[in-house]
Amino acid sequence: MFKRNEYLKKLISWKDKDLIKAITGIRNCGKSTLFSLYIDELKKSGIKDNHIILINLESPDFNFANFKELYDFVKGKIKDSQKYYVFLDEVQSISEFQKAVDGLYILKNIDLYITGSNAKLLSGELATLLSGRYIEIKMLPLSFKEYKEYYKEENNEKLYLKYINNSSFPYALSLQNSDQVDAYLESLFNTIIVKDIATRKKITDTSMLKSVVEFLFSTVGSTMSVKKIADTLTSNGRNISVHTVESYLDALTESYIFNKVSRYDIKGKQYLQTGDKYYATDITMRYALLGRKNVDLGHVLENIVYLELKRRGYKVYVGKNDNKEVDFVAENKEGIIYYQVAYTVRYEHTLERELSALQSIKDHYPKYILTMDIDPEVSYDGIKKMNALDWLLMR
Repeated sequence: MFKRNEYLKKLISWKDKDLIKAITGIRNCGKSTLFSLYIDELKKSGIKDNHIILINLESPDFNFANFKELYDFVKGKIKDSQKYYVFLDEVQSISEFQKAVDGLYILKNIDLYITGSNAKLLSGELATLLSGRYIEIKMLPLSFKEYKEYYKEENNEKLYLKYINNSSFPYALSLQNSDQVDAYLESLFNTIIVKDIATRKKITDTSMLKSVVEFLFSTVGSTMSVKKIADTLTSNGRNISVHTVESYLDALTESYIFNKVSRYDIKGKQYLQTGDKYYATDITMRYALLGRKNVDLGHVLENIVYLELKRRGYKVYVGKNDNKEVDFVAENKEGIIYYQVAYTVRYEHTLERELSALQSIKDHYPKYILTMDIDPEVSYDGIKKMNALDWLLMR
């Protein structure tokens, strides 16, 4: 069991705070394992077993008919006034779960933790009920730095090839070859499609949904519109409406298979309504659907950089400056950083293209070009070019 230290530290820092701790993220990214690691820490600190209540709501061991049965079950375990630590794993599996969560939260001697594999977990009625009373920890599969911690002896370049071929899902660390990885990813993908999307959204034509997924995987890093997806699929013999595509895209982002990134007009300082991009939460999932040929390594690197920016807590946008595009505008409370990502800039025209997009920005925020080139870090009038793997391992 690989120890996700960064997430574990976050969870420990919120221990006994009067807030619900909600861990969200795609299936199999490590949420249940995080609970196990945290429970081990609780036991080491002296918390007794009978004051720790762990319920996996997708397990047949806990077959609750409704939220009230869940609430009554947990409340029945509370035998004294000491603190109880309650963990509800995949809580969205219970209809009207928010009522059980709200009821348990108001009990004074419960420290409550929940996980969910759908972005709607913290929206709607739950968000209304618990406004200001929860903290969300957004969990992603393994970062390249975590991969490095696991495979300590590997050099960075070989490790990166393993990382982009063997999946960033923690369970894939135990698999022996690409065939096993692909079989695992296909099974995981089908579970998400059926359990988290088709059943919840009442989608009967899952083959059409998969066609949208395949299209997104084949165009990662490309500017996209709902109409373009609908038109492309229709021209390929898969007749689909703009409304249906829009509904499927919402479902795919809600289940964390893809992340929608909007465009930002740098010069006009405004968000744009068109030209979104979609990045995968695990880029290798495409192999189970599309095979391992015709992979654009530049877009793969771009996808990985996007996910790392999210891990580091940035709000991320695609930048537009007149007719030039900046791959990422990363914003936090300290300011903005601009990033261009290219697999190589060894060709002069490629370097000029990447530089010109950043040179067109007239503010003084930091600007970077990240590449796989193994070169010393260099600056072009303040624009830093550095190796992407060194950047991924920085923190």
